Order: sequence, then structure tokens, then C-alpha cells
Amino acid sequence: MEPILLKIADTWHRRTVLAKLFSFASIGVVNVAVDVGAFTAAFHVLHLPLILSNIVAWLIAVTGSYAMNSKITFGRETGGVLNLGKYLRFAASGILGVTVATTVLVVLSQYSNVPSAKLASIIAAFGVNFCMSHFLVFRTSEPEIGRV
Repeated sequence: MEPILLKIADTWHRRTVLAKLFSFASIGVVNVAVDVGAFTAAFHVLHLPLILSNIVAWLIAVTGSYAMNSKITFGRETGGVLNLGKYLRFAASGILGVTVATTVLVVLSQYSNVPSAKLASIIAAFGVNFCMSHFLVFRTSEPEIGRV
């Protein structure tokens, strides 16, 4: 069992794409709770329109996501330092993700219930957001040949 733990620790230390993906997904779980909570409050409590509720929830979640990913997932690339410019770049790159999420939400809510459509929108946006973060926002100049 010890060699497996050493391999996991080494993978985490080197921050391979797989480790980043796992970390990003773990932080994403936290942000799903934030997003769903904010969306539920906006849509069901404040009675905001569907699209506005989704955008408000995204703005709240993207701020937490940036902070956690800067410190944890991409801490090697950022030195764990929060930076307004990188936050703005992270948020701007997330516009594609929120566009995908909102499109999926609106389309699927016509054919299924809103909670199911919201879940599908979160999954679709995850793929877009990880790719944008890994390849654009937090990219490094160091090659990742042989990294998985």
C-alpha cells in the first residue's frame, strides 16, 4: 500500500494533468454546492428569472473557484498568490463555461425538470472550465511531455 501512497504523493507534487483534474473536480464539488445554493435562493426565494438566477449563482461560485484553484490546483503556477488580473482572466474565461451552462440549462429545462437541467449544465460547464483553466488561464511555460 505504501508504494501507491508514494505514487499519489509524487503525482500530486508534480501536479500532473490527472492530479490537476482531480483537484479541479474536487473544488468543483464544493462549487456545485455554492452554485446550487445561490441558484436556489435566487430562483426560488428571490424569484429572479431563470437566466439571471444562473448568472448570479455563477458569479458567486466563480469567485470561490478562482480562490481555491489558485491556492490548490494551480498553486504551483500561481505561487498560491491571488491576483486581480488573473481573477479577471479566470472570470472572463469562465464566460464560455457559463454560456455553455446557461444554454444547456435553458434547452434541457424545456424537456425535463429544472434541477435535472441544472445538473446537466454543471457537468457540461466543468469540461469547458477545466480546459480553459489548464490550457489558458494557469498555463505554464514548462512542457508537460510524458505527464498524464
